[in-house]
Amino acid sequence: MKISSMFGRGSPVVSFEFFPPKTEEGVETLYRTVEELRPCRPSFVSVTYGAGGSTRDRTLELVTRIQRDLGITTMAHLTCVGSTRQEIGEVLRRLYDGGIRNVLALRGDPPKGETEFKPVPGGFSHASELVAFIREHSPDFCIGAACYPEGHVETKDLEADLKHLCTKVAAGADFLVSQLFFDNEDYRAFVRRARSAGVLIPVVPGLMPVTNVSQTERFTQMCGARIPQELHRRLRIVANDASAVVATGVQWSVDQGRSLLRDGAPGLHFYTLNRSSATLAVHAALGL
Repeated sequence: MKISSMFGRGSPVVSFEFFPPKTEEGVETLYRTVEELRPCRPSFVSVTYGAGGSTRDRTLELVTRIQRDLGITTMAHLTCVGSTRQEIGEVLRRLYDGGIRNVLALRGDPPKGETEFKPVPGGFSHASELVAFIREHSPDFCIGAACYPEGHVETKDLEADLKHLCTKVAAGADFLVSQLFFDNEDYRAFVRRARSAGVLIPVVPGLMPVTNVSQTERFTQMCGARIPQELHRRLRIVANDASAVVATGVQWSVDQGRSLLRDGAPGLHFYTLNRSSATLAVHAALGL
């Protein structure tokens, strides 16, 4: 099923995101995690994408296997990193042959050790170019794109970031998934700006339950998200109690999700970090 057809049916579109492990053993562990989350009946799950090599291949393997064997609609991430137009066309063909009809089109981060994104010869410089390519050459795909309530990590110019978003939407994106955030007002303000700029497609908020303080701090620094002072305060109080950290993170995500859905958000996208317990707890508390 195309994800774009899931919106507007009277219930929130709930999805879980995973990343492909580096080993075959890790793949089997992740597959079991997806099975554990299956009773939640997610609208879809997504698997992130690494440029070239086994990581890319594992993404293709996982999305095909999950959809085929578990009956869950899957979305494959697809980036511009290290790939020519021809190579991306081949990946799309493999996805299509595997029954996948949903992709999340991203520019992607610079390769490890590099600070600036540089397209390969014959590749794409921006996610909007990738969206346009998919729309033109593989029109049967439903295309998701990313958005950044606090601005992209490489620029805090919110107006410039909004212009880039409008370009992606005009190129053919069907819906948007936000970068993680911990302050709902950042999402609300972003949606107001997007709607004022003529962006009318669904904007799904991305949530990540905190399960480890140092890991969350590293992750937010990497992606440009902000940890609110109040969340920092709560986490400092329980910093030496791992189970209390998880409980605090889960409750914060529950409060976020409840408020977002009450305000009319079209769904929730959970960044699981390949773990099931915290996501299961939030999902259950929200009664999804």
